[in-house]
Amino acid sequence: MTDWLPRQLEICERYGASFLPSSDPEKLGIARNTAVRPLNGLRHPPESGTCGWYLWGGTELSQLPDFFQPLHVSHLEETCPLAMPFLGLAPGWRALEAGGARRLWNESFFSAPQLKRDSLGSFTRIHATTLALSRPT
Repeated sequence: MTDWLPRQLEICERYGASFLPSSDPEKLGIARNTAVRPLNGLRHPPESGTCGWYLWGGTELSQLPDFFQPLHVSHLEETCPLAMPFLGLAPGWRALEAGGARRLWNESFFSAPQLKRDSLGSFTRIHATTLALSRPT
């Protein structure tokens, strides 16, 4: 198993981000489609045994209630190693991995529901109070 801590600290330092480690026994939400590119990551504030990260692949975010499955952080390296370097970023950070390129940015939107542009230009409504992701109508 790789020690990702130095790489995570380096990324936080490079982007001027606060470091908040994601560690076992915490869980994250992961979609079954993380082999599809681009890989998307979004960190909410940690709550109830979760680290706050949600990971999914592709350009569409499904509305199915079971789209995200819980996964212990300790199993992520074998399931989705591309996500490991950015797991130290604090809540409000997003990540996009595609074609060997990584884009990281901060969207501090947790004070109220807002409409934000997602990683591929479409809109995603993010409800901070429920941590639910849904498309606007």
